[in-house]
Amino acid sequence: MFKIKAPDGRNNLCGTRIAEIRKAQKLSQRKLAAKMQLLGYDVDNYFIRRVENGERFVTDVDLKIFCESLNVHITDLLDF
Repeated sequence: MFKIKAPDGRNNLCGTRIAEIRKAQKLSQRKLAAKMQLLGYDVDNYFIRRVENGERFVTDVDLKIFCESLNVHITDLLDF
């Protein structure tokens, strides 16, 4: 089955921006996962690593989780 990928072969467009924002907020992947868990989402640092590395497809639900956890607007995650 054909899967749509970003021009650079990544499975998402937002992973790089998520990593930049997370690092700017001085959060480790583990701390971000803990913050997301406190909001009621079942994620771990492996989930975040895969998103940031472009290994995982990202859903609109995932985007919402990242926006809430990083306290940013969705346009901050999508660098068009």
